Amino acid sequence: MPKDTTSEHLRAELKNLADTLEELLSTSTEKSKTELDKLRSKAQSALKDTRSCLDDSGDRIAQTTREAAERTDIYVRDNPWTSVGVGAAVGVVLGVLLTRR
Repeated sequence: MPKDTTSEHLRAELKNLADTLEELLSTSTEKSKTELDKLRSKAQSALKDTRSCLDDSGDRIAQTTREAAERTDIYVRDNPWTSVGVGAAVGVVLGVLLTRR
């Protein structure tokens, strides 16, 4: 699933969960036990779907991070002096930025 689609799907799931919980909380005194049970079931289902979506997103992020770390490790092993130079340059830039404050 593309990143934009995943983000949109996650936002939709969270909005659905929030809407369901808001409906449950705002109308709890006006509803019968049967209606409250239906709302509770709907809220539990929305929570389950949202958790599943979050778990999937977390797994994809972890996998992407592992792959990036592996690629970085390979690059650093293949180009050690370039990596040292880049690290030194980043250190100099950060040092300059931090001393300005």
